[in-house]
Amino acid sequence: MSLIESSYGLLTTEPETDYVHHIALFAALLCACIVIGHLLEESRWMNESITALAIGLGTGFIILLTSRGTNSHVLEFKQEFFFIYLLPPIIFNAGFQVKKKRFFQNFTTITLFGAIGTLISFAIISFGATRLFPKLGISYLVMKDYLALGAIFSATDSVCTLQVLNQEETPLLYSLVFGEGVVNDATSVVLFNALTKFDLSDMNTFVALKFAGNFLSLFVLSTFLGVLVGLLCSFIIRTLYFGRDSTDREVSLMILMAYLSYVLAEVFGLSGILTVFFCGIVMSHYAWHNVTINSQVTTKHAFATMSFIAEIFIFMYVGMDALDVEKWKFVKDSPTKSFGASALLLGLIMVGRACFVFPISIVSNLMTKPANNKIEFKQQVTVWWAGLMRGAVSVALAYKKFTGSDEQHMEPANALLTTSTIIIVLFTTVVFGLLTKPIINFLFPKSSHVDHTQSSSPKSIMMPLLGHRLDVEPETGDDETTLEAATNLQMVFTNPANTIHYYWRKFDDAFMRPVFGGRGFISYVTGTRDVALT
Repeated sequence: MSLIESSYGLLTTEPETDYVHHIALFAALLCACIVIGHLLEESRWMNESITALAIGLGTGFIILLTSRGTNSHVLEFKQEFFFIYLLPPIIFNAGFQVKKKRFFQNFTTITLFGAIGTLISFAIISFGATRLFPKLGISYLVMKDYLALGAIFSATDSVCTLQVLNQEETPLLYSLVFGEGVVNDATSVVLFNALTKFDLSDMNTFVALKFAGNFLSLFVLSTFLGVLVGLLCSFIIRTLYFGRDSTDREVSLMILMAYLSYVLAEVFGLSGILTVFFCGIVMSHYAWHNVTINSQVTTKHAFATMSFIAEIFIFMYVGMDALDVEKWKFVKDSPTKSFGASALLLGLIMVGRACFVFPISIVSNLMTKPANNKIEFKQQVTVWWAGLMRGAVSVALAYKKFTGSDEQHMEPANALLTTSTIIIVLFTTVVFGLLTKPIINFLFPKSSHVDHTQSSSPKSIMMPLLGHRLDVEPETGDDETTLEAATNLQMVFTNPANTIHYYWRKFDDAFMRPVFGGRGFISYVTGTRDVALT
C-alpha cells in the first residue's frame, strides 16, 4: 500500500495513476450532485441528500455492470476515514451555526428531546432487537451488538431533516428539530463510544451503574475539552489580533484549532464529536466576533462549505456501497433476513421515537407558560416524522462497528447489520425525505403558519421561540427590565429557561467577554468596538 493510500484511507490495489483517475471521477460526481441539487432546489420533493444517493446508486450500478459484478465503488475507504475527515466538519458546523439564543431559550425542551429522548430510543431499539431478532433466525448476535444497534439507530439525520424544513415558514419546528439533531448526534456518539470501550458481557446492577458513570464522565470531559479549546482560540485571537497583519492567519488558526479539539479528544480517549460540537459553539460566541469582518464571512462560509461537501460525499458513497458485492454475498442465501431485520429496526425506530416525542412534548407544554410557545399536536407529529431519517452519523457508526479493520474479513453477522443499516438509510432518506415536505404543507397550510408581512424580519422569526415578553434582543435591555421587575422566585418558576439565560448573560458580560471577547467588546489593540455581522 502506497504512502498516499495509507494516509488518506484509500483501499485499492491498482496502480497510483488509476486511482488518481478515480479521484477525478469522484470529484466530478460531487460537482454533479451540487449542480443537479441546485437545479432541483425549488422541487417539492428532492433535496441534495436524495440527489447524492441517487447519483451514488447510479454510478455504483454502472461500475457493477462494467466490472462484471465484482465491484461497485469508484473508490473504497477505510472506516476511519469517515470519523477522521468527514464527521468533524459536519458536527463542528452544526455547533458553529447553531442559533444560540433560540437554542438556549428552548434549552429544556431541546435537551429532553436530544438527550433523554435519545436514551429512550436507544433502550427501546436495543431491547426490541434482542427479543425480535431471534424470531427471524438471527441468533448469532451478542449483547454488545444489540446495544450498538440501539446507539447507531438512535442518531437522527439533522442535516437531511433541515433541508425539507424552512426556517421562516416553521420557526419553532426548525429550532426544535435542529437543536434536537445536534444534541442527539452528540449523545448517540458518546453512547456508542462508551459501549465500545466497556465490557458488557456480564450485565448486572453494578455494571450498569458503572457504565452510566462512564457515560456521564465521557460526556462532561468531552464537553469541557471542547469549551477549553474554544476559549483558548478566542483568547489568542483577541490578545494578538492577527487581523491587523493578516486575515489568513486568524482564519487558519480557527480552522486548525477546531480540528485540534477533535484530535485531542481522540488522543485522550474522549468523544471527539461532542468536543468539536461544543468547540464550535464557543468559537461562534467568542472567537468569531474577535476577527475582522472579512474573516467572519470567510470562516462562516468555509465551515458551512466543508460540512456540505462532507455530507453529500457520505450520501453518495452510501449509494455506491449499497451495491457492494462483498457485503451482499454473505446474505445472498437468506436475503429475507437482511430486509426483515431492516423492517424490524425501522419499526423499532418509529416506535422508539413516538415513545419520547409525544410524552416529552406533553411535559414541555406543562412547563411552558406562554400559550404560543406550546407544541401543538400537529407540530409533535411533524417532529416525530422529521426525525425518522437516518444518515451520516448512523452510517459512520455502523462502518466503525461492523466493517472492521483492513486485517479483518467481513463476517456474516457484520455483513447483515451493515446491509441493514444501508437499507434503512436509503429508505428513510429517500421515502421519508420525499414525503416530509408534503406532510408539512398538509399539516401547516402556508396561509396559517407563514406571516408574509413579517417573514423578512429576523425578529419575526424569533418571536415564537424566545418566550412571552422576552422575545427581543438582550442588547436592547427590555428583557432585563422585565426580569428585574419580578422577584427571583417568580422568574425561576414562571420561566426557568429565560431566567438561566438572563443570569448567564450577566455573568458573560461581567467576566467572560472582557477576557475572551465577543460581540460588543472593546478591543485592547484597536480601541474600537466590535461591529460583527449577525
